[in-house]
Amino acid sequence: MLLVTGGAGFIGANFILDWLAQADEAIINLDKLTYAGNLENLAALAADERHIFVHGDVCDTALVSSVLGRYKPRAILNFAAESHVDRSIHGPEEFVQTNILGTFRLLEASRAYWNGLNDKMKRRFRFLHVSTDEVYGSLVQGQPAFSETFPYQPNSPYSASKAASDHLVRAYYHTYGLPVLTTNCSNNYGPYQFPEKLIPLMVVNALAGKPLPVYGDGQQIRDWLYVKDHCTAIRRVLEAGVVGETYNVGGWNEQPNIKIVRTICTLLDTLRPLVIGSYHSLITFVSDRPGHDRRYAIDASKIERELGWKPGETFETGVTKTLRWYLDNPAWIGNVQSGAYRTWMEKNYAGRQA
Repeated sequence: MLLVTGGAGFIGANFILDWLAQADEAIINLDKLTYAGNLENLAALAADERHIFVHGDVCDTALVSSVLGRYKPRAILNFAAESHVDRSIHGPEEFVQTNILGTFRLLEASRAYWNGLNDKMKRRFRFLHVSTDEVYGSLVQGQPAFSETFPYQPNSPYSASKAASDHLVRAYYHTYGLPVLTTNCSNNYGPYQFPEKLIPLMVVNALAGKPLPVYGDGQQIRDWLYVKDHCTAIRRVLEAGVVGETYNVGGWNEQPNIKIVRTICTLLDTLRPLVIGSYHSLITFVSDRPGHDRRYAIDASKIERELGWKPGETFETGVTKTLRWYLDNPAWIGNVQSGAYRTWMEKNYAGRQA
């Protein structure tokens, strides 16, 4: 049995769906169900006894300890995080609470649990921490991609909080011997992603005939990773990763944001054409956000060399699958667009000059 934290979120839900499609091993899903946590992502598992949902916060040490004592998982996979840069700029405290304090309390509960296991279970146990490439800061054009030894240089409250959580995970290995693994991934995209992130935001706005807001000149470069490829990477790291090691997970797909948006418009012009005109006409450049990192790029050669993993999707194949999923699931889109979501979007984008 595995304990997955944040399993109702975008990446966590995809991991659970992927895992239970391939294995009979049960999963305990601990999720606080904040705005981005959505049990509808896991509706296909409603009658599946292998999925055990626990509504709770990773900051609740008593609850986490109770779950560990009751179910005795062989591994903990920590997906729980506040993960949106813009939200961290407007309200950094939640990121400190969840990403730093939450990781600390989860580590403490895990250490106590691990120390109480018998020798066989102790050797088998793993704590896998899912993190981001944003902890490494920003690259300039032509600079080598982020490797696992790249110095941490976070530039937003979000990335700083994730960097702190990474350091805590490392410290619990070196100080206490807790068998940890860390993955740092690039920008994920795919089904069930909350529509505040770039790709689903562009799709949702385009289908509604709304402007497609692009920060600055749109030349911010990211490496794009299809979420199901990320899930296979995590499975592989859990299976064969060396305790104490970090593995960067990327898609080998560096693309500027404006190219991503234009690709989406071109695909939608084919998949769901407008009666008149093109989705490209909806693209609107708005003032940039504070501290916007210019370029991220992941060197994923270590995980390929040592664990034999590499992405199965190109950006073209992955984004086409993603758009088809959003087009086929309008009810999901409608259900996640709550009043709180609309209020947030207005707060973030209102007043930004075109």
